[in-house]
Amino acid sequence: MELKTPLYETHVKCKGKIVPFAGYLLPVQYGTGVIAEHMAVRTACGLFDVSHMGEITCAGRDALKNLNEMLTNDYTDLRDGQARYSPMCNEEGGVIDDLIVYKVRDDHYFIVVNAANKDKDFAWMKAHAFGDAVFTDISASVAQLALQGPKAVSILKKLVPEEAIPQKYYSCNFHGRAGGMDCAISRTGYTGEDGFEFYLAAEEAPKFWELLMETGREEGLIPCGLGARDTLRLEAAMPLYGHEMDDTVTPFEAGLGMFVKMEKESFIGKAALLEKGRPGRKRVGLKVTGRGIVREHADVYIGERRIGVTTSGTHCPYLKAPAAMALLDASCSSVGTQVEVDVRGRRVAAEIVKPPFYKRTVK
Repeated sequence: MELKTPLYETHVKCKGKIVPFAGYLLPVQYGTGVIAEHMAVRTACGLFDVSHMGEITCAGRDALKNLNEMLTNDYTDLRDGQARYSPMCNEEGGVIDDLIVYKVRDDHYFIVVNAANKDKDFAWMKAHAFGDAVFTDISASVAQLALQGPKAVSILKKLVPEEAIPQKYYSCNFHGRAGGMDCAISRTGYTGEDGFEFYLAAEEAPKFWELLMETGREEGLIPCGLGARDTLRLEAAMPLYGHEMDDTVTPFEAGLGMFVKMEKESFIGKAALLEKGRPGRKRVGLKVTGRGIVREHADVYIGERRIGVTTSGTHCPYLKAPAAMALLDASCSSVGTQVEVDVRGRRVAAEIVKPPFYKRTVK
C-alpha cells in the first residue's frame, strides 16, 4: 500500500494527477502539464513536494568518523550549515545510494537520501555504525518542499530577512522561520536552477505550501510534479539512482569521481575501486540527431557493435530537442563520436556530447 505525503490532500485539491512513485502517491503533473511546469522552473519558479525523500540524523562523538567511513566523499572540513554530496558504496564499489549530508553542528549531521532507498540506506548505516554514533530515521516527521527557478530568491525575500537566506549553493540555515513556522532553508535543488529546499515539521507542510504559492503568485510560481522534476534533472544531466547508478555501477563509471576521495585512509568500497582500476564504462550525454525520442534501456551501437545502453532519455522542453544519458564502453565514449540507438527496432542517430545539456546562466 502506497504512503501519502503530508501534502497529498493539497495535491488532490490542486487537481494533481496522482501516481504511485517510490512507495508514495505523488502528483506526476497538474492541469498545466509537464512542459508548462518545466518552463516555469526555467523562466520563473516552480514548487515541488519532495516529502517522499528520506531524512536521517547521525549524532555522537564518532559521527564524523562514521560518515567518512561509509561515504566516498570527505566531511572532515565541513562547516556548520554546509552541505556535501556523496555516493555511498558497497564493498564491491557499487553505489548503494547517492545522498547529501549537512553539518548541523559538531557531532550532529542531517542526511537526505533517495525515497526508494531510505529503508535500505538506514539499515546499512545502522549495520555499519561503530563507536559513539547513533543513526535515527526521522523521515515520517519531516516534510520537504522545493522552490526552484530564477524567481526563487525574490519570492523568499518576501518571507524572510535577507540575512536568513543562504547565500552559497549547498549551504543551509537550520534556524529559518517563515509565516510563523520554523524551517531549515537549504540552497540546493535537483533542477539545474537556483532555488531552495525547505525542511519543516510534517504537520506544517500544507500551510507552508499555501504560503509559498500565495507569496509567489505575482512571480509566476506554479505547482510542479514528478514529470517536470525528471525532465529538468535530465536536461541538467543530473544522475538519478536506479538509472545512471546502482549497486553494480561504480561512482567513477557514473561520472561522480570528483566525489570520491581516494586519498582518505579508508572508506567502504575503496579496496574494490582500487582493484578495478580504470573504469571500463563511462556515463555520457547523447544529443539525438536523428528522428525520434530516446528513452532508457535502449542499446547503443557503433555499426554492429553494441557499446552500451541508455540510462535516461526524454524530450527536453527548454532545449526543444531530445537528449539522453548512457553508460558506454569507455573506449567508445569520446565527445563527438557518432552512434546509433535502437529505439524499438529502429536505429536513431545520436552524437556523444559532454554533459550537461543545459546550464543556467549565473547573473
